[in-house]
Amino acid sequence: MPPPPHPETAAPDPQTEPQPSRALFHPHAPNPNIRVEPLAVDFLHNLADALNATLDLNTLMHRVADLVRAVIDYRIFAILLINDRTHELWMRFQVGHTTEIERQRVKIGHGIVGQVALKRKSIRIDDVTHGPNTEFYINANPAVRSELAVPLIVKNKVIGVLDFESEIPAYFTAEHQRLLELVASRMAVAVENARLYTRVSRQAQTLTVLNEISREITSILDPDDLLERIGLSMKRVIDFQMFTILLWNDTSDQLEHRFSTRYGERITRERNVLLGQGIIGTAAQQRIPILSPDVRRDPRYVMANPETRSELAAPLIYKGNVIGVIDLEHTRVNYYNEDHQRTLSTLAAQVAISIANARLYQRIHEEEQRLERDLAMAREVQLRLLPSAPPQPTRAQIAARFLPARSIGGDLYDFLDYGPGRTAVVVGDVSGKAAPAALYAALVSGILRSLAIQQLSPAKMLAALNDQLQERKLAAQYVTMLMAVWDDADQTLTLANAGSVQPLFVTADTKSLTNALSVSTLQLEGFPLGLFPDVTYEETVLPTQSGDMVIFFSDGIVDALNPLGEMFGDDRLSTLLQHHPTAHQSAESAVEAILEAVTLFQAGTDHFDDETVVVLRVT
Repeated sequence: MPPPPHPETAAPDPQTEPQPSRALFHPHAPNPNIRVEPLAVDFLHNLADALNATLDLNTLMHRVADLVRAVIDYRIFAILLINDRTHELWMRFQVGHTTEIERQRVKIGHGIVGQVALKRKSIRIDDVTHGPNTEFYINANPAVRSELAVPLIVKNKVIGVLDFESEIPAYFTAEHQRLLELVASRMAVAVENARLYTRVSRQAQTLTVLNEISREITSILDPDDLLERIGLSMKRVIDFQMFTILLWNDTSDQLEHRFSTRYGERITRERNVLLGQGIIGTAAQQRIPILSPDVRRDPRYVMANPETRSELAAPLIYKGNVIGVIDLEHTRVNYYNEDHQRTLSTLAAQVAISIANARLYQRIHEEEQRLERDLAMAREVQLRLLPSAPPQPTRAQIAARFLPARSIGGDLYDFLDYGPGRTAVVVGDVSGKAAPAALYAALVSGILRSLAIQQLSPAKMLAALNDQLQERKLAAQYVTMLMAVWDDADQTLTLANAGSVQPLFVTADTKSLTNALSVSTLQLEGFPLGLFPDVTYEETVLPTQSGDMVIFFSDGIVDALNPLGEMFGDDRLSTLLQHHPTAHQSAESAVEAILEAVTLFQAGTDHFDDETVVVLRVT
């Protein structure tokens, strides 16, 4: 069976091919290589419809190829576009070329298509083996005999070339050339619009991804986890084969490697980078992103990966200071472009903020750990300043408990030896909370101990302590204090108050037939210590008998809150002391009952104030 006729030489079938009413043909004779629509204007209408119907570049090129085939029965065809960065032509669409030829890049001025792009006009060659312009011909396909190339020009700028080749000499005619120039003038605009649409769509998609990445990395506060996540996230917007983050060390004055990957595997690098050294150091020194299309031709490049061909580095700048550099490398020449550079610069700004936040969080965390250790030591010191155990007079019991609202607090209590049978009880509450209050409490306690050897009466002791604090006056710092001296011999309690909570006196109700307990408030008042100079205090003597109790407590007891915001209050404390079955059995049981009741009342609510209870029970 004879082979079918070559599509370029087969005659049209008059029963299937429409006969042109206005054919584009050679002026001297009909050309069987030309097949057009019934009217040239119809072809242009179809071309316009095809160009206007889509903004997808691939679809556009396929439709143009199909329309052109309707008028020129080609076998070898290519649409080449110019890369603005490399100034090279590359095949964006092709028919009939081999894979090797498709991958080739043609510089402006090289070959027929390069000459067309350079001279901005069409070139038609009847025989590529000899004749005009054949010196530019690149013999990529030995079977080719004729060629027709037409520039794509939009806004006076060449953006590409339409290239047709044939194995038949003089296959392309002047009519072909005029028709393709008409096609090219319209196609160039459509291609540019499609490229612009693609670029805008890609930028919108990139911005969406960048926004997602920014939200993701901002939530990570562990520096090591953050750097690893940055490497994974970066891959979503810019491909790379080697990735490195370096951070600036103020101590060593150099960029130190903190995270690196190579072909997806994390690696450890020992080499650090000085300011101005290599592409990375230059990016940090000049505070601008640096794009190196071919590192082999870049004198700034310092080889770290022998296979690297292109590199992109961007400084990480936070509050005007370079805190590091993010670096991408690829094995292909000219892999990174200006779009990659803009994307990396945009992401680098957010990366810098995230790294700065993570480092700040790390410093705060370390500082908190140090502070916790310091507070633990301060708490230990404060507890050592408190009496290890209350004294036990012959005719009385004394019990005490201190619960700080935080690690350390501003409440204090102490017991001073006032000679045989006499014991001084002191309960104080320093203004403020935590460390400042604890330090002031330690100051007050030290002064109090130094004055104790004088065995002053409660009123005189408070006045002397106030004078000492005036000499060491601190703004807005003061202490409220209640002082009482127990005399074992006559079972009396001498009291003076410097603004502290008034104590409660629990005694048997002599008017009751059931020996019920009576709770009353000891009315004692006075100015807090450390606020005013030359203050005098009143004191009172309270006679007692067996079974009586005096309850000293800080305001943290009665001011304790429950989940509803209600205060424990004086009434609940009085009721507790009257009716609790064990509250009046011993000083220790009274302290336990009070603290247990307050804790149950709070029901898990945070303690906002220190809680101190001292109970003296007459035996």
